[in-house]
Amino acid sequence: MSLDIERIVSARVSDPDAIAEALARRRRPVGPPQGKFLVIAADHPARGALRAGADPVAMEDRWDLLGRIVEALAVPGVEGYLGTADTIEDLALLGALESKHVFGSMNRGGLAGASFEMDDRMTGYDVAGITEAGLDGGKMLLRVDPDDDRTASTLQACAQAVSDLGRADLVAMVEPFISRRDESGRVVNKLDPESVALSAAIASGLGASSRRTWLKMPLTANLERLSRATTLPIVVLGGEVSNDPDATFARWEEVLSQPNVIDLVIGRSLLYPPSGSVTESVNRAVSLPGLAH
Repeated sequence: MSLDIERIVSARVSDPDAIAEALARRRRPVGPPQGKFLVIAADHPARGALRAGADPVAMEDRWDLLGRIVEALAVPGVEGYLGTADTIEDLALLGALESKHVFGSMNRGGLAGASFEMDDRMTGYDVAGITEAGLDGGKMLLRVDPDDDRTASTLQACAQAVSDLGRADLVAMVEPFISRRDESGRVVNKLDPESVALSAAIASGLGASSRRTWLKMPLTANLERLSRATTLPIVVLGGEVSNDPDATFARWEEVLSQPNVIDLVIGRSLLYPPSGSVTESVNRAVSLPGLAH
């Protein structure tokens, strides 16, 4: 897809106020989403995670990534976007966020592969920035490794963000995992039902109030157990690009049947589909039974 990159660069150099103006004038949805809905996510690069499928640097090409996001957001039925300030500002300049629910990614400091990865600091949006940009809420990643004391600072930062977002009447989207380091030192998220349920329990109790908290959870082998682990709204993440898209879509359809699953938040699986067609994959996703059409 051809994008007006020169327009973005020109605005950033000669008229940076155009970014704030584009965010201020964009059409915002009236009220919260109705029914179950689909959000496109692309906040991975800010944490140094560029892999999609077998390609370790798929998300390195920002022009290509932006084109894929714009193509996905243009599909009728896509209700929102989740990203860092750089992509949200580019998309606002391109007019791609009209009538979308938009969520800002907050803690991107736990860089992939770093020795300090579990100390996942707030290096992205803060609550003031989310408010100023007219966004609907903030998302934070919460990986809990009982063997890494850096987890404590991340827990504290996420709890404060949940409290601050709630006081500002903004959604606090928390993505929790129980994590560990494997033999090579790489951080691995545990996706067995027990670990996912435990992470939900920890995340549900963060902050001074949970009234605006949503949990962003991975698919597990036991979907009912995932659903019953919390009374908070659940948004389900798409995960890695699958070699079996049919099975992935079937699992997404199945999880949407759970009563407190309100949303699919999908990134690489739809932006870098094995078929190569972003529009085709996103169309298939928004057509899933259970999603609002």
